Amino acid sequence: MHWFLIWIRPSNAMHKILLAEDDNDMRRFLVKALENAGYQVSSYDNGLSAYQRLREEPFEMLLTDIVMPEMDGIELARRASELDPDIKIMFITGFAAVALNADSEAPKNAKVLAKPVHLRELVSEVNKLLAA
Repeated sequence: MHWFLIWIRPSNAMHKILLAEDDNDMRRFLVKALENAGYQVSSYDNGLSAYQRLREEPFEMLLTDIVMPEMDGIELARRASELDPDIKIMFITGFAAVALNADSEAPKNAKVLAKPVHLRELVSEVNKLLAA
C-alpha cells in the first residue's frame, strides 16, 4: 500500500495582488479582506513604491487608489500595463469619474470600484476580474 501526501491550496492562493492605497486604515481593511479570501497581497502606501515592487516581481493584479502621493494610480496602472500587458487592473477610489474619463491615460480594460466599497463586493469583483 502506498501513501501519498496531497497538499491542497485554495485556488486564490496562487493569485498575487499588489495593492497601492495611501490611507492606512483602508489599506489594512483591504489586505485583510483579500487575504481572508485566500489571495497573496503585497501592499504599499504610494504608487512609486508599488511600481518599484512591480519591476521586481510579477503580479496577476494591481488594485490601486487613484489619488496618492508620489505617483497617482492612473500613472501606476499605465506603467504596470507597460511592464505586463496581461496584468489585471482595478481602481478603488472616491474619484471614479477621473478613471472613467475618456481622456485619462488609465488602461481601458481597468475595473473601477467606488469607495466606500463593501468587502463582499470587492472580493466578488476581484474574483471575476482574475477569472476573466
